[in-house]
Parts: sequence; C-alpha cells; structure tokens
Amino acid sequence: HLDRNHIMTDHWDHHVDLLVVGSGAGGLAAAVVGAQEGLDVLVLEKTEWLGGTSAYSAGTAWIPGHRHQDDPAADSAAARDYLDTLVGNRAPKELRESYLTHAPRAVDHLERMGIGFRHSATAVDYHPEIPGYGTGRALEPHTFDGRLLGKKHFRRVRRPVREFALFGGTLMVRRAEVDELLTVFRGSATGMVTALRLGLRWAADMLGWPRGTRLTMGNALTANLYHQLLARRGVVWFTARPTELVTDETGRVVGAVVTSRGRTVRIAARAGVVLAGGGFSASPEWRARHLPTPTAQFTRAAEGATGDSMDLARTAGGALRESDGDNALWFPSSLGRRGDGSTAVFPHIWDRARPGIIAVDSAGRRFVDESVSYHRFVRAMYEAHASVPTIPAWLVIDARSLAAYGLGMIRPHTPAPFLERHLRSGYLRSGRTVGELAAAIAVDPAGLARTIADSNRYARTGVDEEFGKGGHPYGHQYGDPDHTPNVNLGPIERAPYYAIAVVPTPLATSLGLRTSPEAQVLDERDQPVRGLYTCGNDANSPMAAEYPGAGCQIGAALTFGYLAARHAARSLPRHHQP
Repeated sequence: HLDRNHIMTDHWDHHVDLLVVGSGAGGLAAAVVGAQEGLDVLVLEKTEWLGGTSAYSAGTAWIPGHRHQDDPAADSAAARDYLDTLVGNRAPKELRESYLTHAPRAVDHLERMGIGFRHSATAVDYHPEIPGYGTGRALEPHTFDGRLLGKKHFRRVRRPVREFALFGGTLMVRRAEVDELLTVFRGSATGMVTALRLGLRWAADMLGWPRGTRLTMGNALTANLYHQLLARRGVVWFTARPTELVTDETGRVVGAVVTSRGRTVRIAARAGVVLAGGGFSASPEWRARHLPTPTAQFTRAAEGATGDSMDLARTAGGALRESDGDNALWFPSSLGRRGDGSTAVFPHIWDRARPGIIAVDSAGRRFVDESVSYHRFVRAMYEAHASVPTIPAWLVIDARSLAAYGLGMIRPHTPAPFLERHLRSGYLRSGRTVGELAAAIAVDPAGLARTIADSNRYARTGVDEEFGKGGHPYGHQYGDPDHTPNVNLGPIERAPYYAIAVVPTPLATSLGLRTSPEAQVLDERDQPVRGLYTCGNDANSPMAAEYPGAGCQIGAALTFGYLAARHAARSLPRHHQP
C-alpha cells in the first residue's frame, strides 16, 4: 500500500491518468473514450498482437434502441421484456438496465469519434420464441482501411481466423460479400463484379503489405479503435503484463507493477485501472473449475484470455460473481489440422442451418433443431449428453449438399484433390452407404439410417416433425432462400455420405468480476473497489450465460468500457481534471 501523496514521487517509474489492461473491444473502447475525455491513457497488451478475441470476432454489437431503429424507445422497452424473461435473476437486473440505457449512447459517442457501424437490419435475435425479441438490433462495424495505420501499427492488428478469410487468411470479406461471391458459381454478374473489385484491391495490397488492408468484422472494429486512440495520443505497450495492483492506505487502486520486455516498472494511474483481459476461455485450469463436464479442451478465443487480470482484481479486494449456470457462451467447433501442423478450431456458426445437414448423437439420432444459434446448439449437446453420448456430435451431409454449401473448413465446390486431403487427415469422414458412414463415425447404423429416412421425409413435406427446423425466423436467415419447400430442410440421399465431428468450445466466458452499473469492480459486500474498473469478459455478463442476439458480448464490452472511462475521468481530483 502507498500513501496517495507518493503517487507524484519517485516511487513510480511512469505516470498516466488511465491504465487499461487488455486491447479487445472493451479495453480499446475505454482507452479511446478516456483519451477523448482528455486523459493520458496507456494500454497494456500481454501478447504481441492487438485486439484479443474481438479481432477474431464478427465485431457486431447488439444495441437495442439504437438510432437506426424505427422507434428506439419502443425497441428498448421490448428488449427489456425479452431480457427479463431470458435472463431473469441469473444476473443483476441493474447491470442490464445500465446496458439498455447506455449502449445506444456509447455507440453514438464512438460514431462521433469516427468509429462507424452499419445497421444489420435483417439480423434476428437468437430466441424468437420469447416475447420482445427483435430484428435489426445488431450493428456491424464499417470496413476499415488498414493503410491509415501505417505499416508499423497495421502489423500489430491480430490477424483474423485463417479459415474465415480467403487466400490463406490475407483477404477479409463481409458475410454479405461471401453470399455474393458464391453466386459466381451460378454465373452471376454481380458476384463476378464483387470478386473483381475485392481481388484487385487485394492484389495491390500484396505488393507492399503483409496482407489485405481492407479490414472487416472484428478486425475493422479493432483497427479503427486503435487508429482513433493513436490520433488522441494514446499509447499501447505490447508483451506487457501487470503482476500486481497497487493500492493506497484507503484501499483505492492507484497503479500497477508491470513486466514488459524483461523490465519491471511501477505505473501510477491517477484516474484508475480498467481490467479488460478477455475472461478465461483460454485457461485449462479456469475451464476445469468453472465450465461443465466434459470440459472443453479447445477454444477459438485469443490465447491471452487466461483469467490473469481477474486474479489481480481479487488480490485488490474484487470478487467473482457466483456461478450463473454453465458460465460461458458457446460455439460447436470442428478440429482440423492446418498445413503448418497447427490445430484449426473452426466455429460452425451458419452452416448448420443449410438444407441437407443434420446433427446426430452416438445413437445416430438427432437431438436439436440444427438451425438454432451456436450457443443453443451446444446447450443441446450438453443436455443430450446426460443420457446419450453426444460429445462429440456429428454433422452429417451428402455429396450434393457438401458441394453446394460446404461444411466447416470445406468450402463450397471444393475440388476432389482438396477434399481427399480432409479425408486423409480424418477431419472429414465418409461412406459409400449410410451403414459405411455409421461405421466410420462409430454411431448406431440402424439409428442413423432411421434418422436419415425421417429427415428425407421432412425435406419432402417441408415440416420437421421432431424439432421444427425451418419454423423460426432465426434459422431462415441462414438457410438457402432458393430451396423449397423449406429453406432449412433438404434430403440426404446422394452418395457418398460425409460427416464432421463437433465439440463444445467457449467463445467467451460469462462468469466474471462483480461489476457495478458504472463498470466499477465490486467486493464481496458489493461495494466498489475505488479506482478499479472492468469491462468485456473480465466483467460479469449483464446477460449471465444467456445469448440474446448477435453481438451481445461486443455490445456489452463497448458499453461498459465507455462507462468505465467516463466514470474514471469524473473521479480525478479537481486539480488533475483534464
């Protein structure tokens, strides 16, 4: 502990107003808003790369009541009813009330700073069966020209998931552009124009840049936040890790001890410290303690999300919120092997909704409407696994649908030699008959044959009599609009037959530090630890372990990062006010 008078003495190696731990969407939002408020801001990133898991993500923010909605006030009221039903008392109501109140303001504030968003007007919330669900609450980040950062800073932006980009991960495209590009196989002029436009820009970039500079999704959001932070004289230290939070004699957090490139430095933070380290998805130890069994062994989260910053908060008096269920938000992911020998964790976000794809357990039986959200799909895996082994589950498809839609790491219209590579690696299993496929994936052959026969009947009638696939608007947006009579149902009848295994993988963790409506870390008595803030997955999720719609994690990160920075700026002694 230090007397606060020592903050301005030689006990410190470095002085800032706001110290931010972590460079994901929440940390960068806190940093850039703090810099806009006039604070001297330093961001600590423990890895070599900027953006954390946010850089891998779609970058979408779920913002009920945003200004693009026809009636923002009515949308906020409906979202309140929706969240009250979905979340209930599994997370503090005051947290989601703060989110609903401040999320539109946070986005408006960021947009005035030059961090723009596009309205995803057709995006459907993940629980259309609950009153109050909405359409169009998602905001997608504008594409960003990475050349604005210059080569030095551009190289620091974490690359996207390789399998979600083209040409070895060097060309990023928006999801709407993916749909346009796929029309090239049908001779579409629009698709060809899109391919030419993107290809020419990419080719020009590759003459002097390490990858394409037209950034989309989470890469675009990360790079734009970084660009705006640099423009406001904010600083990021890479490979910098706080090892201790320093408090004064009153218990207020006044700085941190930091290791950076072999040196240990003491950094004073006059306005406070913001913890935005990304939660604990990448920590095997934390996963074993707090996630359901069988424990997930892989994650698509960034490698730095190991719970370190949450441990730091606890040493300074902060407390974890009690368990909120399974404590995570989930993807079903397939595991592949890249050419360089690394493991690819591929999240199955949209492909499950395509016609001619079913998911089965070890008995060869379906256990869920395959077109539900990724989070709900994994929940169904765990529920089914309690009685029949369902981890891994198997996505089953025939030759026609695999060629038309692809599956996992296999893209549509993949040539036979490349398909053979996936078969040799074991990523893709096949059989000339349904029985052969059942043997290849070790599921009950009679059960699988019966399931495929039932599914083919549903495809002909357009009605899924078991799980209602194709009966909800959420699934419709990812089906094949040209397929009849149901955009989500198709036959599995053209040999050879194929399957890919999927396992639960946490994309984020929802169990975090107790958090006030103004993003302050709370202690065991729910009192603020003064000078200490949190946002992103270090903070307890305002939605608990529920997933209301696309971008709820990014939306909460931006909102509580914004709140943390503004509260910290107001907390400075008057003679230090910017």
